[in-house]
Amino acid sequence: MNRRDILKAGATAALVSPLSLKSVFAAESGPIMFGAPNPMSGPFAANGKFAAMGTDLILSQTKTVLGQSLAHKVLDTQGKPAIAIRQVQDAFEKDKAHFFAGGILSSEALAMGKTLDKLGGIFVTTAGADEITGTDCNRGTFRWSVPTFGAIRETVGPLIKLHPKAKRWYTITPQYVFGEGLLGHTKNILKENNLEHVGNSYHSLDEREFSGYLTNAMAAKPDVLVLLNFGSQSSEALRQAVSFGLKTNTIILMAWASGLEQFDSLGADLCEDVYFGVQYWHTVDAPMNKTLVEQCRAKFNITPNYSLAGAYICTKMMLDGIAKANSTDTAKVIAAMEGAQYDGLTGKEEIRKADHQVLKNYYLLKGKAKAKMADKDDYCDIVSEGQSFLSPADAGCKMPA
Repeated sequence: MNRRDILKAGATAALVSPLSLKSVFAAESGPIMFGAPNPMSGPFAANGKFAAMGTDLILSQTKTVLGQSLAHKVLDTQGKPAIAIRQVQDAFEKDKAHFFAGGILSSEALAMGKTLDKLGGIFVTTAGADEITGTDCNRGTFRWSVPTFGAIRETVGPLIKLHPKAKRWYTITPQYVFGEGLLGHTKNILKENNLEHVGNSYHSLDEREFSGYLTNAMAAKPDVLVLLNFGSQSSEALRQAVSFGLKTNTIILMAWASGLEQFDSLGADLCEDVYFGVQYWHTVDAPMNKTLVEQCRAKFNITPNYSLAGAYICTKMMLDGIAKANSTDTAKVIAAMEGAQYDGLTGKEEIRKADHQVLKNYYLLKGKAKAKMADKDDYCDIVSEGQSFLSPADAGCKMPA
């Protein structure tokens, strides 16, 4: 296809549908380019590193789609929305990358999703803020992970049933859109069950010292301490909570854990008897998950964790969309992805057409004693699993035509 044909096709498409104005055609002669925008430096760099591995794994295993080779570029967002926007804009315009999987932090994911939608790209993320597939939903953005509403319903909810005598709950929360979402839903479910929210401590995304927040928590004498932060911040908060002796008389829940990579850094002794909410766990009995575990161990000699698995499936969603559409025209790929049902990493998964939210399980794990671990990755047992999602209308999604 030469330049004149491309312009002619674009003009014709624009007459057919307003959506096609934002449709992007990849150059047929070169590879299909993917962007992997994640924090590769800063406090969430470990998550970014594993996410980059997940994208690399699925692209290297797939090799070609529609007879075209596949390539990708790793982008360091540093976890900062302004930098993330510049990175994806440059990759879109200079590197001709039109398909993006990443955005570990909700603030950067929201910014990149809006930017790529305007440019005509596709963005699939694992970030948790309800707004991503809620009030800020758009045609170019998809989300694989369960949002904050479902994460709280599938962790705090089961924990209430498991510990009916636990009446007093305290939260530690990062002060940005993701943390606010988790906190709001925690307050709501506690109120519904006539339980007392005895206090909350906010912290910034740069915080490393949690002793002051934990001192406040101990003063409130909670039955349950809920950590609503993520990544290295939740790890440090848990380490310091255990060193303060909170685990001896307080139930601890990390509502949104990173999973295996986090447990490796914490160690079995710290994880024992702590509850964790996770999007993914490597022992889930699903064919795609078993394939991922085999491929990951063969290529990297590790068991896949959440960050790796999330980037893997987010990228695969777009690859499958391209194959189904038989085109790299982003408008056609979006249409092919909408409503797709498939066997995913957590079993049967579905991309809900109305808001581009993937319907999947969320898991509550409980850390086990080191002596009971069957292998080096056997940190936890699955206590419960389930699906809780707001309807698109209740989430506030009004998908543009």
